[in-house]
Amino acid sequence: MGVSLRKGQKVDLTKSNPSLKKILVGLGWDVNKYDGGHDFDLDAAAFLLGDNGKVHGDEDFVFYNNLKHVSGSVEHMGDNLTGAGEGDDEEIKIDLDKVPANVSKIDFTVTIYDAETRKQTFGQVSNAYIRVVDDTTGQELIRYDLGEDFSVETAVVVGELYRHGGEWKFNAIGSGFSGGLAALGRNFGVNV
Repeated sequence: MGVSLRKGQKVDLTKSNPSLKKILVGLGWDVNKYDGGHDFDLDAAAFLLGDNGKVHGDEDFVFYNNLKHVSGSVEHMGDNLTGAGEGDDEEIKIDLDKVPANVSKIDFTVTIYDAETRKQTFGQVSNAYIRVVDDTTGQELIRYDLGEDFSVETAVVVGELYRHGGEWKFNAIGSGFSGGLAALGRNFGVNV
């Protein structure tokens, strides 16, 4: 079992694991009892950001409609439309050696698809987490359980992988947004 983080906590990844080259970021969640007639379709995404906290172009947004970054460094493993079942609901793989030099951090987000129409929010989601796994050994390095801190939000910045002094670190963020994927995309500089 890896290190369990709290909101705002930062932890080193590569300094204590110098052989770490490939990681898997798993995101999972459960839906509270809900009788709205629609499945909950939560979508994980990764934003590859420069020092200014913005993408360099729309191709730096990896999600269900753009599964692989042009550099080959970040790959979304596919869209889970219902979140049913145990374990990770969506996964994103990162090859740390391939991350372009102009990318200083990668933010991982989860949004609710069509949340406004379906009248769904993160207040109806429970047991949400992000975990970082050594993709070579399968060992879980970090886990951050978000808790039940949300009500009307339709998007969450869950955590971020960032460079610091030539090493990779992870920051547990857990920051909610209203306005879903469009608001999140605009925040990171994606043309929505």
